[in-house]
Amino acid sequence: MPIKVADNLPAIDILEKENIFVMTEKRAISQDIRPLEIVILNLMPTKIVTETQLMRVLGNTPLQINAHFIRTKTYKSKNTSEDHLQAFYLTFDDIKNKKFDGLVITGAPVENMEFEEVEYWDELCEIMEWSKSNVTSTFHICWGAQAALYYHFKIPKYPLPQKLFGVFKHSVVPEKRHKILLRGFDDVFYAPHSRYSEVREEDIKKVPGLEILAKSDEAGIYIITAKNDKMFFVTGHSEYDRNTLSDEYFRDRNNGLDTAVPKNYFPDDDPKNPPVDLWRAHSNLLFCNWLNYFVYQTTPYNINEVK
Repeated sequence: MPIKVADNLPAIDILEKENIFVMTEKRAISQDIRPLEIVILNLMPTKIVTETQLMRVLGNTPLQINAHFIRTKTYKSKNTSEDHLQAFYLTFDDIKNKKFDGLVITGAPVENMEFEEVEYWDELCEIMEWSKSNVTSTFHICWGAQAALYYHFKIPKYPLPQKLFGVFKHSVVPEKRHKILLRGFDDVFYAPHSRYSEVREEDIKKVPGLEILAKSDEAGIYIITAKNDKMFFVTGHSEYDRNTLSDEYFRDRNNGLDTAVPKNYFPDDDPKNPPVDLWRAHSNLLFCNWLNYFVYQTTPYNINEVK
């Protein structure tokens, strides 16, 4: 959240150069405040787990948020009870005539399929198109980021020779340190990944409307933003809990898959050791910055004016 200071305080110029958000008294007085309306398209199979993860990071701010979950109507979840879905989820038809301050599109375990082969692809395309004029800002996660980059900018995904699985070191792109999504970031930070495909830097750089903000020597491109600040693409899973990769690893092994031990996760790479959470501070900061600067500070007070 911003620091409110006297309009002419000498420290303002210095703090702004250091990427610290300072709000003058004049601006603070003029602000209107209301709850933020955030809709979450949950494409993950273990929906209750994902709900909890996202509520944990989205709720770690002083902002009041009204969260709304939606699901696809063209695909029936096999891992979440219909009673739960009926109680807590809407479909796109239920919300398509409304405006929202923010939208989160989660990942989905379909990286090995072509986009057009995904059962709910047409419905997802309709939602992504709708988001351009009905949502102030959209945060895309993992496969959701790949799908959006493909739909909006024709950027392809490429299969990886093996699953990218673990916690990897990332760096802020030096010339992008001033970007407000990165306020408070360390130059080096960690984030989990769990995917079978990637997008490539050379394809992203061909699109004038996109910027790469952070990347990893091992995991590749991590944070991409549209220059109009309406869309953000994060190729990893910063929302994951401490045990998420562990649960996934043991699930895969129990299902007979030859999944490697996630990198940089279990101490001494021994699955018998409790995993270490190296990314929690980064995760909270990433979602807080998105909510504050690109939703709360940007969205109109009259939500019907969102465009």
